[in-house]
Amino acid sequence: MKKYYITGACGMMGSHLIDRLNAQGVKRENIIASFFKPTVDIAETFELASYQECDVRYFPSIHQIIATNLPDVIFHLAAQSYPTVSWIRPQETMEINSTGTINVFESIKLIRTTNPSYDPVVVVACSSAEYGASLTPENVPVKETCELLPLHPYGVSKVAQDLLSYQYFHNDHIKTVRARIFNTTGPRKKNDVLSDFTKRAVEIEKGLQTTLLVGNLHTQRALTDVRDMVNALILLSEKAKWGEVYNISGEKAYLIKDLLPIIFKEIGKELKVEVSPALVRPSDEPIIFGDSTRLKKQTGWKQEYSIETTTVDMINYWRAKL
Repeated sequence: MKKYYITGACGMMGSHLIDRLNAQGVKRENIIASFFKPTVDIAETFELASYQECDVRYFPSIHQIIATNLPDVIFHLAAQSYPTVSWIRPQETMEINSTGTINVFESIKLIRTTNPSYDPVVVVACSSAEYGASLTPENVPVKETCELLPLHPYGVSKVAQDLLSYQYFHNDHIKTVRARIFNTTGPRKKNDVLSDFTKRAVEIEKGLQTTLLVGNLHTQRALTDVRDMVNALILLSEKAKWGEVYNISGEKAYLIKDLLPIIFKEIGKELKVEVSPALVRPSDEPIIFGDSTRLKKQTGWKQEYSIETTTVDMINYWRAKL
């Protein structure tokens, strides 16, 4: 049985990856999960994995986990993942996303000095934010060959992470996979557009708010359910061409305003909507939509969760949590 290590395991994606591996029969002791400042409730998956606290910025901590467990597959998900936060804390964003990635690969290199046969697969969670200014209506769905022109420090940090992963493949023959992840949402997600919409809608349903505050409703986003996303990551760990980069994107780009009727239908009434200046970003890609042809051809992946199913599941999640 393979042994898996997930960094950032207490983020939304990490927690669903634990769920999926467990559902596939991987035992708790074979899922090593590290976390630092969880963004989801650790209790929801605590019995399914072996948890350890680890700040990926500090080499000794992550090296000890990898050296002790020698995982066959490493899913490197740990990140400062909010573009808005990266404007406020760019140094921290670069340290977590770039230095944290270096620490994963340098740990493998150090282990190989005494155990040269150690040969894990490392799936690195890169981002569509790397494309930045290339995400224009005439360029989408964007292919992996498109120019990388990030628009914020978070995007820059992900370009660094992406190219570092290629460098360690090319020079050190570490089996890397670069997964350029597009907008991903689902139950447990916080601080993205559909998560905010569904949470506020449930708060209105429960009488805690009266108005659905929104930001820019005229951008377009291809949304992928997190459960489809973790399936793609697992397939890439098994079937990818090492060193290669793969877009993981939903198959349709939705105008943000078109998500509202789906929410209203589940809530059972149309809600009062108001644009809040605080929710409008200083710069925003007009459309984020990727071409996942390379992923599909290599792994057979397909999107199984509809936007309607995802939205209803998120509303029910907030109904249970609030």
